[in-house]
Amino acid sequence: MDTLVRVTDLSRRFGSQQALSDVNFCLDTGEVLGLLGPNGAGKTTCLRMLSGMLAPTHGRIEIKGIDLSRHPLKAKRLLGYLPERPPLHSELRVDEYLHFCARLHRLPRRHIPEAVAEAKRRCGLDDCGHRLIAKLSKGFRQRLGIAQAILHRPKLLILDEPTEGLDPFQMRELRTLIRNLAQECGVILSSHLLAEVQAVCDRAIIMHQGRIQFDASLYSPPGSNQWRVRLTPTSDASTLLILPHVLSAEAIGGDRYRIALDALGNPSDLSRSIVMAGLGLLEFVPEHSDLERVFFDLIGVEERT
Repeated sequence: MDTLVRVTDLSRRFGSQQALSDVNFCLDTGEVLGLLGPNGAGKTTCLRMLSGMLAPTHGRIEIKGIDLSRHPLKAKRLLGYLPERPPLHSELRVDEYLHFCARLHRLPRRHIPEAVAEAKRRCGLDDCGHRLIAKLSKGFRQRLGIAQAILHRPKLLILDEPTEGLDPFQMRELRTLIRNLAQECGVILSSHLLAEVQAVCDRAIIMHQGRIQFDASLYSPPGSNQWRVRLTPTSDASTLLILPHVLSAEAIGGDRYRIALDALGNPSDLSRSIVMAGLGLLEFVPEHSDLERVFFDLIGVEERT
């Protein structure tokens, strides 16, 4: 895959408060990356730095190999940004607003009508050109916010809470739109909705207290043989590694572990081996890409206390 974005040791401090610490990740072209975390985790700060609105205290952001801090204009031509509150002017009509945004993107004047028409088509706004923005529903305002972000056909699309306040039907339509847009660019979106991220994203990052706690694909490989166990008393992952047919074992918080078996391993033999080893088996379930389970394993218990 073509690496579109590379983030290296990204940090940001506001006075004495460390908002973001040593964030590292990459994004490939065609990939949809979900950014998750509780309030104050650093998601919006991270997106603002990725969009060039906020300078990092330390670290580097590269878009198609272009350093965002050293060459901001050149890098920003490659990205489109939808903030949590779309920058709409309610007194304008849809076409007026998009023409205005096209000029801000410095599109050649002769290309603006075609760019506006294409953005409206892709966002389902073909019949809305003469409507006042003030008269648009929440869902159509979000579509218009995305339309202004893709007028110049960016390589990177950044969306901050794009489904906030939408009903289930509008969320499904927006999900389809995001997947279609990802066919020719990379997408980074933040959301509080775990199910929505799991439905639309290829990969998820979970942030907590300004740091990345989880970064993995949301798709389990075909034929994967992974299991989640809970033991008492709390043991050590190395104890599980010596069991027959165990390829890997990792602690995932508290007294829970994720175990991968080889092609010859089966769950019945694994559970029997754990019991015979005296490890106190309390739970034994298949491992799925369950984002809610991962989220609460990592930070949920702490957030509730």
